[in-house]
Amino acid sequence: MNPVDALRVCPSALRCVAAACALLALTSARAQAPAPAPADQKVEVSAQPLTDTEQRRRDPVAKTVVGRDEIEKYGDTNLSDVLKRLPGVNMSGGNPRLRGLGSGYTLVLVNGEPAPPGFSLDNLSPSQVERIEITRGPSADQSAQAVAGTLNIILREAPRTRQRELRVGTGYTAHRPTLSGNGQWGDREGALSYTLPLSIYQWRGQRDVLTERTWTDPTLGAQQLRTPSDESFWGGGFNFSPRFTWKFSEADSLNLQVFSQRHNFNNRQVSDPQRLQGTALVSVDDLQVNHGHWQMQRANLQWQSKWSNGARIDVKLGGQASRSVFHADSDVEDGLGNFLLARSTQGENRELSQTTGGKFTKPLGDAHTLALGWDVEHKRRRESRTVLENGIEQIAGFDGQPFDADLVRTALFVQDEWEIAPRWSTYLGLRAERIAITSGGVGAEVRNTSQVVTPIWHINHKLTAAGRDLVRASITRSYKAPELNQLLARPTRNGNYPANVSNVEISPDYVGNPALKPELATGLDLAFEKYLPQGGVLSVGGFHRRINGLIRGQVTLVPSVPWASVPRYVSMPVNLAQARSTGIETELKGQATELLPAGLAVKGLSLRASASLYRSSVDGLPGPDNRLEQ
Repeated sequence: MNPVDALRVCPSALRCVAAACALLALTSARAQAPAPAPADQKVEVSAQPLTDTEQRRRDPVAKTVVGRDEIEKYGDTNLSDVLKRLPGVNMSGGNPRLRGLGSGYTLVLVNGEPAPPGFSLDNLSPSQVERIEITRGPSADQSAQAVAGTLNIILREAPRTRQRELRVGTGYTAHRPTLSGNGQWGDREGALSYTLPLSIYQWRGQRDVLTERTWTDPTLGAQQLRTPSDESFWGGGFNFSPRFTWKFSEADSLNLQVFSQRHNFNNRQVSDPQRLQGTALVSVDDLQVNHGHWQMQRANLQWQSKWSNGARIDVKLGGQASRSVFHADSDVEDGLGNFLLARSTQGENRELSQTTGGKFTKPLGDAHTLALGWDVEHKRRRESRTVLENGIEQIAGFDGQPFDADLVRTALFVQDEWEIAPRWSTYLGLRAERIAITSGGVGAEVRNTSQVVTPIWHINHKLTAAGRDLVRASITRSYKAPELNQLLARPTRNGNYPANVSNVEISPDYVGNPALKPELATGLDLAFEKYLPQGGVLSVGGFHRRINGLIRGQVTLVPSVPWASVPRYVSMPVNLAQARSTGIETELKGQATELLPAGLAVKGLSLRASASLYRSSVDGLPGPDNRLEQ
């Protein structure tokens, strides 16, 4: 589907954005270009790059910027360790979580493009990253799937001077040594500048887990199960992210960013189930070994052009291919030491995507800028999985059959950045997105279409003329789209319970729901920021999110299912109810000489501290622990 056809499929949701685009076109047509300078007049402009703190202070949207100096300061070997020190950021399995919310509520971007499924920041070397941008609220020029915020990883830019770097590191984890290496070759030849960074890594870990489950079975009464397990995991991989920049003139440039990654993983887990109460059948994977790999190739081409009247246009094209392969073997017992079966699971996932987008920016005076743009993404995913138990398919008719899904995401946006007065500035944005998913495989073709219009308003007030004391407020709309596996009506049987045995409520089977709709979130943010003379920052802020149409798994006992001969508990995602998330975040960083009294200050000492408190609740679920997941 080309961009023009894609934009035609959602006229109702995009009408308001199209009207704003027409207004901008009219304004641009009437604007007069400034008179050229006399031929004999020479103008020289020189400026120092803005610091991370200064970029944060000037941005119209609340944002944290982490540059090269901060990234390299502590000698981290992976990007996750860098993110762990940032206020309001938690890491879970290589995935960042902002503001205490679980996975899916944080939009993760690489060079402004959504990260593919399977991408993990654990596998990205800090030496390949130019800066990290963390935005606390959505903006119109990026996807509004950012209920908690956006984390944008900007890869290293092509250098202005020659670069030669080589770093080798070693570590010792889980009783074994690990190695890592980073190298970068960069240079400039005429109008072309380039950088060729390569990173290789190994990782290893071990953990002991004790899980206790308590539930009440309708027939057998109270049940309690304890499962200690020992897990070890290891692997390695590489990242290669060359970047090329052609600067044709001061006004026109072309950038090519290529990103290639491969990640190998292995896992071994041994469990020992123990029944503490009740007589329900205990069936677990006593020994499980799995391995596989994930790989991705991406290329993005971006053209930038600046016009004499201050207008600017950015156009980008991109393509991406990813593939994951996994294989797992496990032996299953019944909890009494009796062998039940040997299970083998193998699968493969492939994904291809193409993206195009653009942004036109037009100044409407010295302190007023209007912009409009578009994003179109076409993604195709193909999944295949087979589960064999004692050599027989676990779910006949489903195992081994491919499942395909096509996703088309279309968006138009308009935004207005306006310095209303010397101490007042505002950001107004409107974005309309349409997501159409078509999936097929075993059974009838399934279609799901969602359409979201998200208004965005940020306003800033400088308490002093110098602008070092700043109050920010925001009212925004954002959303969380259902994940692809939540929409596919493909059953997955809980492997701990054979097809001729009823499972328990806390170990249900799973099936997707093609009728799911996005979660819609209305957000309110308020923050005070104080910027100190030596570059320090004091920030205190609070936020509230009200989420409608929350997606949660609903477990029911189904008398008859196609994949078992007895009644089974089945979990299906549904749009359940409304939820709320509220938090307070504080941050303090700077030099000791500007933060502490003269008698306690130590020259050259920097101090950092942050504290965050989050609370959430979900309607329709019994308390007291009716919180959002994770």
